[in-house]
Amino acid sequence: MYCDVAIVGGGASGLALAALLSRRTKLNICIFEGGARLGKKLSASGNGQGNVSNAEISENNYHGGGRKMAFAIISQYKEVYKQLFYGKFSCDERGRIYPAGRQASSLTDCLISEISRAGVKVFTGVKVLDARSKKNFLLTLSDGSCAQAKYLVLCVGGKAQKQFGTDGSSYALTERFGHKITPLYPSLVQLKTDTAYIKTLRGIRADCVVKAVVGGKEVKESRGDVIFTEYGISGNAVFYVSSAFAGNCGEVRLEFAPDFTADELEEDMMAKKSLGYPESELLSLTLNNQIGRAIIKRVGSSDPKTIARTAKNFVLPVSGTLGFDYAQVTRGGVDMRDVKENLESSLCRNLYFAGEVLDVDGDCGGYNLTWAFASAAKVADSVAENER
Repeated sequence: MYCDVAIVGGGASGLALAALLSRRTKLNICIFEGGARLGKKLSASGNGQGNVSNAEISENNYHGGGRKMAFAIISQYKEVYKQLFYGKFSCDERGRIYPAGRQASSLTDCLISEISRAGVKVFTGVKVLDARSKKNFLLTLSDGSCAQAKYLVLCVGGKAQKQFGTDGSSYALTERFGHKITPLYPSLVQLKTDTAYIKTLRGIRADCVVKAVVGGKEVKESRGDVIFTEYGISGNAVFYVSSAFAGNCGEVRLEFAPDFTADELEEDMMAKKSLGYPESELLSLTLNNQIGRAIIKRVGSSDPKTIARTAKNFVLPVSGTLGFDYAQVTRGGVDMRDVKENLESSLCRNLYFAGEVLDVDGDCGGYNLTWAFASAAKVADSVAENER
């Protein structure tokens, strides 16, 4: 079997690439997806609501050795999702951009429908076991057959969430061509913390400012949901700062009642004490009762000033994360020093990369899909330019 372009991986970047490339060229395109269906992870993105991008994007929202190159590409293709998907989008108070229908699976359906109309050949349940380059690329497939292609684009994802077929095994394909893989870590993931002071809070959700502290320095901060668990903490604000703990330990500092100062909390507790409130209820109404009691128990006194100070700086040592199976993305990937600005390999002509396989990862809030779509657009334009 021969195709002009072989795309390995039918996730967000692979589907976007096939759609954009079919518009820009008349090339014969094939997608090889090891899983049973296309776009499985895309259909679950944004808690199933499809958070495709963010209204505010800066270089600081990206990490890894390729962050500068990635941001340059993203700046060029920031709104490519509007070219990929024909429909209305809305933006929430945190800048997160969603399809107005808030259904991530509709994004996948849209791309599958387009590539089907364009005649893109799709092979699901077929893994690429090996890839070599001679005059063309020669692919060895898991169904016992082989394929040849002029262009090979690896959109194989990372190591996070193996239930979506991304278990890290596909990095071996990149290494066939001499590419190096930087150290891999789970990111956008739940944190394991000391639980001595939060055992009674399991299942409780709170609005907090979360600060990640590594090496004694506050390196990342977010405000949002914190969910207390048997192993530590979860929630959107935790996912956002979790990238700071890739390969690092440290601590998180939780600021409860972020809309009130420590002085205001102290004043409220003084008033409650004067009314005869019991010590354990001094933070009642202001905070969830169980959270308030946990803070007061940790302080070990009824002094309002000390309680307020602890509520605004509730420290939990971080011992690790829940790992790749629970992470949304992978920190690390193909070393960008061997990748050109058009995302073509500098080691092998006509070999390209897009999406999470590269050493680029974004914050929580639509930044990773932005990179998936932008990198796909860059590759589509690069291949199209080669064909002119």
